[in-house]
Amino acid sequence: MTGILDKKDLEAKADAIVKRIHTYLDAGKKVFTTSSFQSQSLPLLHMISRVDRNIPVYYTNTGFLFPQTVRLADQLKQDLGLNVIALRPETPKIKQLDAAGRFLYASDPDHCCYLNKVQPLEPILMEHDIWINGVRADQSSVRAAMAEEEPATHNTMRYHPMLNWDSKMVYYYRKYHELPEHPLEAQGYQSIGCEPCTSKAGEGNERNSRWFGMNKTECGLNTTLVAGGN
Repeated sequence: MTGILDKKDLEAKADAIVKRIHTYLDAGKKVFTTSSFQSQSLPLLHMISRVDRNIPVYYTNTGFLFPQTVRLADQLKQDLGLNVIALRPETPKIKQLDAAGRFLYASDPDHCCYLNKVQPLEPILMEHDIWINGVRADQSSVRAAMAEEEPATHNTMRYHPMLNWDSKMVYYYRKYHELPEHPLEAQGYQSIGCEPCTSKAGEGNERNSRWFGMNKTECGLNTTLVAGGN
């Protein structure tokens, strides 16, 4: 990583995001966000804490998350005063098995992601107008094709404030605001989700370390829950 980013420039970008979220709230929109509580997620969470700490921050505690992720979520709830809400899958972990008794993450990862990520969030979408989602265009080709604002399922609008940020901007924002790092990053993890489907850094973009060896880079939140998604 070369070159230091100017703090004033980053703050101007952050201020524009804060202002946009205020605009939604002032218009009477019900907003929420989701988070994976990775290091790259923290700038957006910090900005949301500057707007309204009552904005719900949802994540699904699938039962497969790294314990370090759950501890970081709890830490940020305290440090930033966030309204963190843990969802649970409707289908318990012990019942997420195929006919041969294998966990679905090994035999049918798409259905596993549906049960653990997509299905728990659908009732939340039904109750809100704006989903603040921290995807970045440099993370995958799916995300690169997204717009800053686009329709989601259940008549919800997705807002992608971080879409044009990159890892360098994320790093310096965290540095300037003294935000923590997910402890697994120091061990070589770049993209951190459920433990069985997360490996250390691979070649290419950071999403390549997820579902290693499978033709899969998204859990469904950014495909199935996009309007017109499968």
